[in-house]
Amino acid sequence: MQQDLTTGNITKKMLAFAVPMILGNLLQQFYNIADTLVVGQFLGANALAAVGSSYTLMTFLTSILLGLCMGSGAVFSIQYGQKDMERLRHSSFVSFLLIALVALVINVIVFVGMNPIISLLQVPTDVVPYMQDYLQVIFIGIGFTFLYNYFASLLRAVGNSMVPLVFLAVSALLNIVLDIWFILDFHWGVAGAAIATVIAQGVSGIGITIYVLWKCPSLRVGKRHLYLDKASVKEISQYSFLTCIQQSVMNFGILMVQGLVNSFGTAVMAAFAAAVKIDSFAYMPAQDFGNAFSTFIAQNYGARKSERIQKGIHSAVKIVLLFCVIISVGVFVFAKWLMLIFIQPQETEIIAIGVQYLRIEGTFYCGIGCLFLFYGLYRAMRKPGMSVVLTVISLGTRVVLAYILAAIPAVGVVGIWWSIPIGWVLADLVGYFYYKGKRKQIYQSLDN
Repeated sequence: MQQDLTTGNITKKMLAFAVPMILGNLLQQFYNIADTLVVGQFLGANALAAVGSSYTLMTFLTSILLGLCMGSGAVFSIQYGQKDMERLRHSSFVSFLLIALVALVINVIVFVGMNPIISLLQVPTDVVPYMQDYLQVIFIGIGFTFLYNYFASLLRAVGNSMVPLVFLAVSALLNIVLDIWFILDFHWGVAGAAIATVIAQGVSGIGITIYVLWKCPSLRVGKRHLYLDKASVKEISQYSFLTCIQQSVMNFGILMVQGLVNSFGTAVMAAFAAAVKIDSFAYMPAQDFGNAFSTFIAQNYGARKSERIQKGIHSAVKIVLLFCVIISVGVFVFAKWLMLIFIQPQETEIIAIGVQYLRIEGTFYCGIGCLFLFYGLYRAMRKPGMSVVLTVISLGTRVVLAYILAAIPAVGVVGIWWSIPIGWVLADLVGYFYYKGKRKQIYQSLDN
């Protein structure tokens, strides 16, 4: 099921590779969306606020692992494009060792520092007990999250995006069934939602691990690959560390914004919790297409096919802009109905706040869509540091503007919503002008 993205029709190959990734990550959103939906409808606003804040925190923590896996995946893709499978196997061993160590450290830190973290997020006192119940369970799943994302990145690097989708589909459906069962039948509250998510994560993480070890002999590591050398550690660490910084900075900025949102009370927290799920679900396909685009670029970069890379960029931009325009219109028009999926109709204040958020963010999805392409492009062309720069610009603008504008009484919470698309647009401009300035140099290095 491996795909060589260095040959064949560019648009068809990218879409065929991207669609399973898009479907897979949309399903992955169900892990927390299922919690949010069931909790919001049956456990009330305080429980919804707790799960929403927990989601932001978990997204930040797992983004560290995701960034490390994505960075390693770029290395794997380049080596696959170079047809160097021996080096790829050794790199996969080095990468697994390094990322597993980081996952272990994260697990220890979050269990020890749970209460200080909740305090830092400025969680209202009436929400704290719910959040503690949820986090005490959900943190157990970090190891499963590592396993899934690591082996999914390895498979996608060699053009196999279908198998990760299958495991996510099974676990997402399991998550929904267990959510309903644990909350409605067993009455386990928010802890039940967390238990459902951890079990589902375990199924996808352990399942995909067994699949790769059993069904993918070309990726299987042998005794000759089990060693650490300076060159491989340096290459994997550089890519993984910079991509990790990019992902964690992005989500740390969101976490800081979450703290500011929490200061406006439970109604704003609940609205933000529901609206962010819709927001993430809406632009997730563009994000996943950016990751698929990165694999396409990395394989062709390894194969030194500069003309194919340039044609791929033009095709990807057209696809992302078309998708984002369609989704922007849909979110703007149906914002209220989308909020009603998560919020009871009588919660009019929460719904109004959420609609306001969605209509501001939804108008500018083209900005975040192009930014995902820039992230993927620079990661694949051995410039992961530039992805970090763009993330710092986007998130730095968002955080600074959010705190400045929210402090103005006449603006208030609306300032938080407007700071997000402004950050996207500024980062896009920097990414475009950097590419324009470096384009000739990059392609000449491939052609020589």
